Amino acid sequence: MERVNTIPQHNSPGNQRANDKTRGGKQEEEEAAQEGCQRWPAKLHPPSSRPEQSRTERRRSWEPSVYHTLENESFYFTGHDICIHESIDTYGALTWPGAVALCQFLENNQQQVKLMDKEVLEIGAGTGLVSIVASLLGARVTATDLPDVLSNLTFNLLRNTRGRSRHTPQVSALTWGQDLERDFPYPSNHYDYVLAADVVYPHKCLDDLLKTLHHFCRPGSETTLLWANKTRFQSDLRFTERFKSSFNATLLTELPQQDVRIYKATAKE
Repeated sequence: MERVNTIPQHNSPGNQRANDKTRGGKQEEEEAAQEGCQRWPAKLHPPSSRPEQSRTERRRSWEPSVYHTLENESFYFTGHDICIHESIDTYGALTWPGAVALCQFLENNQQQVKLMDKEVLEIGAGTGLVSIVASLLGARVTATDLPDVLSNLTFNLLRNTRGRSRHTPQVSALTWGQDLERDFPYPSNHYDYVLAADVVYPHKCLDDLLKTLHHFCRPGSETTLLWANKTRFQSDLRFTERFKSSFNATLLTELPQQDVRIYKATAKE
């Protein structure tokens, strides 16, 4: 596939720190595969055993700590300072490199991806950074994730879009592959764009993820998928091949230093 664009790098502290979140290996893949959907295994340690460990080091180790302190990350997109409330106890409440890369792409390619007044769905929205940027670019956004992530997601969305966005973003629970026809019936729930960032890792729900993408991007829907992913495991590569064979997929851009790629896809008719 042909690369279409490259992404200039932002240098704000939050944008730079997001590039530090990486680690892989066969052991982590096997452990993660045993856990539930969209969730990483929590290896809890007593606070006294690692008081000197920094937040960045905890992220690099891919191990949520027992500390329940919520912290903030700062980003700058679309002319706005964006403050993201994070938790280091769940990976659904951290901002990952794919999300930052997708935000950069959306901001720098507004003529190619015109979000103004478009219906946009984000799956696996996490902290909400991508949904926030899409909303600031004028989209009608629905951000989705697992129920236990929605409180922090809603907080971040409202905090960063109130008085700034053309449309108030919405939040909805979505578990991949479950109750899709009931909760998001087609065509009443039609979206121009479906956004996903760093939703692929060694969990056992990749089949459900692909099923969910097919539900929203089906023949005749004219829905466009934009998927950003940082390659960490062999499961990323396997899923990418399935993704490319399931949709009309194009590689829009890649960041070799971060191993992040952004794909555009539409349904095969």
